[in-house]
Amino acid sequence: MTYKINAAGLQCPEPVILAKKGIESHGDIEITVDNDTAVENIGRLGTKLGCKMNIVKGEKGLYHINIKNCTEAASIISTPEGCRETGSENTGGPVVVISGDTMGKGNDELGRILMKAFIHTILEADTKPGSIIFYNSGVKLAAAGSDVAGDLVELEKTGVEILICGTCAAFFGMKDNIAAGHISNMYDIVNYLTAAARIIQP
Repeated sequence: MTYKINAAGLQCPEPVILAKKGIESHGDIEITVDNDTAVENIGRLGTKLGCKMNIVKGEKGLYHINIKNCTEAASIISTPEGCRETGSENTGGPVVVISGDTMGKGNDELGRILMKAFIHTILEADTKPGSIIFYNSGVKLAAAGSDVAGDLVELEKTGVEILICGTCAAFFGMKDNIAAGHISNMYDIVNYLTAAARIIQP
């Protein structure tokens, strides 16, 4: 019997946490959400777990997501080691966390110059972080046309994983304008941070 979960009205990361717990406890689930970010996050969870999924858009902006026949245990993504096993190969190494589009406090023009230099220096450095996480106004740096978009694209090519806070990207209206990295969620971000050998915040 399919276990039903109502996650409408809940914000990231609650829907994906409820979905994970439902899969752990009941196997096959149907979870109802009311925003695109939740659909993306739960879809990403289902993909990691090798589940069969069906998404139906209902009335009043609701989405009904059926998840079943998962080939991986949901419990493996609740630990730092599990993050690596589900495709986050760089988790466990240094993580750079960028929460703004400027570096330091004071003059914003100077801060933008410093941030551009910081990211370009990461690209040129011999030792690179495993991942870079962007949240709050930091997500603007990953937008197409930003001063550092080109460097971020090149960093991805070297194997650096770039995570973009989905809630933040939606807030700034730029989810469809990402030049580098992939949209993530608070659940994954917390797993990356707790697994990190070191956290660097410029």
